[in-house]
Amino acid sequence: MSENRNSGIRRFNAWLIVAFFIVLADQATKWAIVEWVPLYGKVPINAYINLTHQQNMGAAFSFLAGASGWQRWFFVVLATVVSAVITVWIWRIRNEGPYILAAGLALVLGGAIGNLIDRIRFGYVTDFIQVWFGDWAFPSFNVADSAISVGAALLVIDALFVSGRQTKTGSEP
Repeated sequence: MSENRNSGIRRFNAWLIVAFFIVLADQATKWAIVEWVPLYGKVPINAYINLTHQQNMGAAFSFLAGASGWQRWFFVVLATVVSAVITVWIWRIRNEGPYILAAGLALVLGGAIGNLIDRIRFGYVTDFIQVWFGDWAFPSFNVADSAISVGAALLVIDALFVSGRQTKTGSEP
């Protein structure tokens, strides 16, 4: 019993370490962009990708960016609550071993905390990856946004193909 408990705690800690490294990579890349790329400047990487320096006061796709300032604290509270819920969720599944679910949650947690740090410190999120297809530009994003997107995709994959799907013998497919 104690060995099972210890392995569950180790798994929980491992997923928190994954989230921590997402936060670390996010904050390090944002620091580098702020340090070396002027605000609204662009550094072409190839025909499709620029490094840029943007300040997003809103959420995804600059949602609520033009609001009067209340959105900063709304997103701070939202990200804090989501991070707490995800941490509890990871704790609750620590012994079950649903790796796709846990990985998705850890990525979303790391991304949420990475952007939360920016909102608390600066009132905006630094975005810096810009993807172009011809004349069409995808909204700029960052490492935290990428982690959230990949994490969300893993959560969908888990919901559709893994969690709750057991054979009649009780084993997973």
